[in-house]
Amino acid sequence: MNNPVRMPGYGASQTAQTDAGLRAHMLGVFRNMGIGLVITGLVAALVGNTPALAAAIYGTPLKWVAIFAPLAFVFFFSFRMEKMTTSGARTAFYAFAAVMGVSLGSVFLVFTGGSIAQAFFSAAVMFLAMALWGYTTQRDLTKMGSFLMMGLIGIIVASLINIFIGSSAMAMVISIIGVVVFTGLTAWDVQRIKSEYFYYAGHEVAGKMQVMGALSLYLNFVNLFQMLLSLTGERE
Repeated sequence: MNNPVRMPGYGASQTAQTDAGLRAHMLGVFRNMGIGLVITGLVAALVGNTPALAAAIYGTPLKWVAIFAPLAFVFFFSFRMEKMTTSGARTAFYAFAAVMGVSLGSVFLVFTGGSIAQAFFSAAVMFLAMALWGYTTQRDLTKMGSFLMMGLIGIIVASLINIFIGSSAMAMVISIIGVVVFTGLTAWDVQRIKSEYFYYAGHEVAGKMQVMGALSLYLNFVNLFQMLLSLTGERE
């Protein structure tokens, strides 16, 4: 039997190419996420600090559009992603980020600027720590992710109910659980995105997976920020 000859350095070369591809993929995910956060922040600041615009949105029935439009966008992504091009998915994500900015603009009317900044930086530190752990850990986070997804569903249902009930105690419980859920989901999503790269690498869908990964991490960060702000924010 003839033994195949393996060229020296072949394995190392392939590993280096894989590592470089993974780094490029993850950088693409975080770049899209970062752009989305910038768009959201700019739109939120514009709406929240423009009295006439804020009154036109939050002081009229349009507030319900601002509240539920982001959720509608998420469902849109879920059902339309397979039929969208990579550029179309990226454009839709940035549009979603702008709509989320309109929804979040109200925080400038409720909380002080200092507490908003504090919640943002706290969320950033927690997010980065969990993202790094999710990227480097050898532990399989699949079971943890399944548990956290159940918690996420519970948070969504409870939050929708509390929109109409307006219970401060319920809001606090939701926020505490939310901090735990979204920090955990950050690690799980990063590991999932990393694993999906090896499955989709080289396929046309890989570009769209970057956008979907960015959307998942973006939602984790924004929700973590909101939960922390609800718990620690100083009201105007």
